[in-house]
Amino acid sequence: MAMNRRTRRHLQRQGEMTADGTPAGRRERRQAPAASPTTERAGPAQFVGEVRSELKKVIWPTRSELVNYSIVVFITIVILTAMIAGFDWILGEAVLRLFDVN
Repeated sequence: MAMNRRTRRHLQRQGEMTADGTPAGRRERRQAPAASPTTERAGPAQFVGEVRSELKKVIWPTRSELVNYSIVVFITIVILTAMIAGFDWILGEAVLRLFDVN
């Protein structure tokens, strides 16, 4: 296999090729350490307590922000639905005229 100097040096740095250009022997891969079985699971009461403490950290929107966001989402849905329906109708009419079904 012909390879340039850069590739040969790269393979040597990775340990896949010796200095004289012959392939290096295969290295054995190390196994990842297994998860320690000493970790205990949290009980239901501790879980609920942690969930409540995390929910207290959340910055909840005010009523006016929630109303504004809801209106924006609703208007966006209406506009996108109208666009998709319009494209569907236009393409449907184009296909019907193309095949002279009308």
